[in-house]
Amino acid sequence: MADQNDDGLLAPAERDLRLDLVRGIGQWMVFLDHIPYDIVSWLTLRNYGFSDAAEFFVFISGYTAGFVYGPAVANGQLLAATKRLLKRAWHLYVAHIFLFLFFVAQIARAARRFDNPMYGNEYNIFLFLEHPDVMIGQTLMLKFKPVDLDVLPLYIVLVLALPAILWGLVKIPRWTLLGSSVLYVLARYFDWNLPSFPGGNWYFNPFAWQLLFVFGTWCGLNGAAEIAALIRSRAVLILALVWIAFSFLIVMTWHLPALDAMIPKWMIHVIYPIDKSDLDMFRLIHFLALAVVFVRYVPRNWPALRSNLLRPLVLVGQHSLPIFCLGVFLSFAAHWFLVQIEGDIAAQIVVSVAGMAAMVGVAWVLDKFKALPDHFAPRKAAAPETA
Repeated sequence: MADQNDDGLLAPAERDLRLDLVRGIGQWMVFLDHIPYDIVSWLTLRNYGFSDAAEFFVFISGYTAGFVYGPAVANGQLLAATKRLLKRAWHLYVAHIFLFLFFVAQIARAARRFDNPMYGNEYNIFLFLEHPDVMIGQTLMLKFKPVDLDVLPLYIVLVLALPAILWGLVKIPRWTLLGSSVLYVLARYFDWNLPSFPGGNWYFNPFAWQLLFVFGTWCGLNGAAEIAALIRSRAVLILALVWIAFSFLIVMTWHLPALDAMIPKWMIHVIYPIDKSDLDMFRLIHFLALAVVFVRYVPRNWPALRSNLLRPLVLVGQHSLPIFCLGVFLSFAAHWFLVQIEGDIAAQIVVSVAGMAAMVGVAWVLDKFKALPDHFAPRKAAAPETA
């Protein structure tokens, strides 16, 4: 019989360290991608394919939710799972608000102290500084978001929808997957999205990105076992490698304009725009192709996952929320520092490595803190001395 946790929910089996590894790599990539004009950011995925770390984070979040809460829902514990998920959504909301406040304060202080309004404009907080009375309310409603703070609101909405998603995937999985796919198509066709303030829509359209999240949840619920034979097939592997190569060649035309002339005009009309906000199908297929190759060649019991070499990345991935928040601050601090010193390539490398090392260090401290016991035995009172 499966173990139960403190809330009475069925406890899942041992965690898959591959997910932590990918999350850790993704945290580093997000940090580097948020530093403008950083030479080290050329190591990140977005420079060599259609997708980037965002797809991996959303899929893994869905997979983890299905893996952790799916067994409880399947065993009739929907209300208990809903309670946990609502608490998780609240924690994400509080983290987003605190991150927003500290992030805005960090940028505003830099802009005022160094008399450089570029920071306020570049990170989309100028309007907040001009009209804080209005913008605080819009922030609390998740309608106003500075640059780099778009992903947590997406997670909040998806976690709030998780009880219904889990119930559907347990009771009527195929219809739920079909419904998610239809919603994705309709959202892209009719431009369904949530509004932002003072105008526009959410950068990560939850009506589109839910497709990847729902698919990840289904995989975590046992869907991965259903398609295991398909993933292991030679034909799927070849198709995945072909798509990865095709994506690489197209992205290279963005960096090397001379190659752009090699792309036929009809193909350009088919490919572009490759939209991130609405999770373009080209990005989705690229992520699935990478996932197929990764799962095929990195087994769950791969010894290196427990090695000292990969331990730092696994640690970063195991504390994804606080490390993400830290990475947001570090990316701005790195950008500010490089602007102030007019940093060259050597400075960019030093700052980037220092930031990644700081993320590992904080993750290590959090891991040690988490390992401490929650309770301790009080010291026994000494027996009174007798005369």
